[in-house]
Amino acid sequence: MNMNIDTKTAAQELFDFIKSCPTAYQTTATLASILAENGFIGLEEGQAWNLVAGGKYFVTRNQSSLIAFVIPGDLAKTTGYQIIATHGDSPSFKLKAEFEQSTAKCAKWNVERYGGMICSSWMDRPLSVAGRAVVADETGICSRLVHLDRDIALIPNVAIHMDRTVNEGKKYNAQVDMLPLVGTADEQTHLLDLVAAQLDCDQEAIIGHDLFLYVRDEGRLWGLQDEFISAPRLDDLMCTFGALKGFLGGAHDTVVPVLAVFDNEEIGSSSRQGAASSLLGDILSRVDEAIAVTDADTQGLYRRFANSCILSADNAHAQHPNHPEYADAQNAPHMNEGIVVKHQSEQRYATDAISGAIFGSICKRAGVPTQTYLNRSDIRGGSTLGNIVVSQIPMLTLDIGLAQLAMHSAYETAGAQDVVHMIHASTAFYHTSVRARENVGYELDMML
Repeated sequence: MNMNIDTKTAAQELFDFIKSCPTAYQTTATLASILAENGFIGLEEGQAWNLVAGGKYFVTRNQSSLIAFVIPGDLAKTTGYQIIATHGDSPSFKLKAEFEQSTAKCAKWNVERYGGMICSSWMDRPLSVAGRAVVADETGICSRLVHLDRDIALIPNVAIHMDRTVNEGKKYNAQVDMLPLVGTADEQTHLLDLVAAQLDCDQEAIIGHDLFLYVRDEGRLWGLQDEFISAPRLDDLMCTFGALKGFLGGAHDTVVPVLAVFDNEEIGSSSRQGAASSLLGDILSRVDEAIAVTDADTQGLYRRFANSCILSADNAHAQHPNHPEYADAQNAPHMNEGIVVKHQSEQRYATDAISGAIFGSICKRAGVPTQTYLNRSDIRGGSTLGNIVVSQIPMLTLDIGLAQLAMHSAYETAGAQDVVHMIHASTAFYHTSVRARENVGYELDMML
């Protein structure tokens, strides 16, 4: 296991990854491209699969979720699955079906909120458009990705002279305050003209779209010792990037390593491609059919589930330097101090004493620091993938993340060293076999 990853290099690779992933559609396409470059074969759910020992594969659903896996070389030795689950979507503004309008001689777009963002952070920033468009062709329809990658829109603030209470607490109306300015009302160029030009088709051929605004600011390394990073969409592309690097670093020879990157986490995961869907279970069932070729036990799938682990990776709240009172003082994580293990008694986070101890042992062996996160008991926190996935797939599960500030801001902040921590922890996790022991514990075999 390579422990000599340069922090600045890792941060820049993360920034490049984020730049290529303005929406979940581009995140999935970027992951698919990287996996293909590393010898993975793309599969389609609607076709028969011929999985072979030692094969490397990935599957996408809705162009916005992806699951990758590797079949072990010796099927008879396979004991279970090691899964890291992240998400590729982030809060944004989605263009409505009919979106062009004008006011005060200005052209603007009608948008709706996707997820829970800090609205003020989106204002007075250069914005662009990405997503997908549905194009009619000779035999039916084709969904094609759109990434305009240029400054097109901006959501302007109201001057303080006209709103003297703006610094006293502002309630934003998404239908009024958050509509982006895109041009003057008499301009002849429209957004779908630009989309059609990029897709090399007639505008009339575009019969549908899922288009989102995204922030174009690039990632930056900063601080007196370059100890911090800031970028759009750190939640959850920071964990996704680290998990991908670990996944590509190989795995224990008795487990099936799985990387699952879901869409729609920011709106509850209840979609065909979300963590609450059948996606992961469908893929694992088909994978297990290939593994079971050498296993006469028809209950092999369930035995392997009992000897598996899911690591739900989604960023966590660092204790805020100006508002430390929002955190539980004894369970508050900090940037650059390692992987955050999340706990919550009502199972909004899936970690328990056993799964937390297993992950702690893995990280200790790998030399990766860990820290704990619990909400203040009088502040209700959010939820993430772990408790949703485990309700579909009965495996040992825990929730982790990386400490960050300003979660769901258009431009978020985290620790530069934690990029490396996530890569090392993910690599160690995939190189570990977890086996149940008489319902009272687990045996860990770590190939580090």
